[in-house]
Amino acid sequence: MAGHSQFKNIMHRKGAQDARRARQFARLIREITVAARHGLPDPASNPRLRAAVTAARQANMPKDTVDRAIKKATGAGAGDDYAEVRYEGYGPAGVAVIVEALTDNRNRTASDVRSAFSKHGGALGETNSVSFMFNRLGVIRYPAAVATADAMLEAAIEAGAENAESDDETHEVTCPIEDFFTVRDALEARFGAPESAKLEWRPTTLVTLDEDRAAGLLKLLDALDENDDVQNVYANFDIPEAVMQKLSA
Repeated sequence: MAGHSQFKNIMHRKGAQDARRARQFARLIREITVAARHGLPDPASNPRLRAAVTAARQANMPKDTVDRAIKKATGAGAGDDYAEVRYEGYGPAGVAVIVEALTDNRNRTASDVRSAFSKHGGALGETNSVSFMFNRLGVIRYPAAVATADAMLEAAIEAGAENAESDDETHEVTCPIEDFFTVRDALEARFGAPESAKLEWRPTTLVTLDEDRAAGLLKLLDALDENDDVQNVYANFDIPEAVMQKLSA
């Protein structure tokens, strides 16, 4: 296992689920707000909003909460105006980190992100200082039960995807970002709404970490994850299974 999904698995085992759920809902509401404000308020006609609403449903967000977020975004005096910003830098052991945020105060968010990097052995860099080590891809995930691996791969390729990988729990389809909505809609027509569908940064190389360096990096990722403005964090690290077990014990 590698990358941010590994960090998420570790954090999930540590508890504090109520606080994490509240942060997750806050992030989803921000994404719904931005999507509704910059496009049509109807998910059927707004691909980004449809993806945000799907993510909210997967997180078991109440429907009335979703509806209120859309109405607030499109109503008179629509409230906070969030800007999309990306930060890039290096964590402990030279791990490349990309942080995506939605913020109503760029100065506050930049200061908080820079502080998190500094306190945990990293350094915030300039835009594009590490993104060249990642590919930007559309990623669509389905539960394994919706189709066989062969059927999902066939459907993905027909829809214009680059690849589909399957295991006992999940089908993961990847595609170029310019084909993301076309591929997602084709798969949704065939298999129903996906478990998740979004654009992600995927590292092209990984830094393997020992226990000490892994612990330091995870402290940085945890600090970023606790920031309400931060939507997503991506990093090019690999933690061996033996080290994972020690860290999550």
